[in-house]
Amino acid sequence: MQNLLIVTLLVFIINLPFGYWRGGLKKLSPWWFVAIHAPIPLVIGLRHLFEIGFAPYTYAFILPSFIISQWLADRYRKGQLKEIFKKIITKLSFK
Repeated sequence: MQNLLIVTLLVFIINLPFGYWRGGLKKLSPWWFVAIHAPIPLVIGLRHLFEIGFAPYTYAFILPSFIISQWLADRYRKGQLKEIFKKIITKLSFK
């Protein structure tokens, strides 16, 4: 389980620059698809390196990490991340 959490964190970190890159590309263009799929061989390599394999339960950790990191980096590039965090904090405040 510890290796799965390490791989999940590494997948998140690896995908940040690809998500940032994707945010500046035309949606559904060839380079947009490359920005999404280029890190997949790295993720597969991490799965082998940390010996977590491809059991179905691992996807519940890896896939959300992949998607959320791409989404956050895209929002950071577009300058929307600060607004998103402000909305979250105001909803969580106990005023």
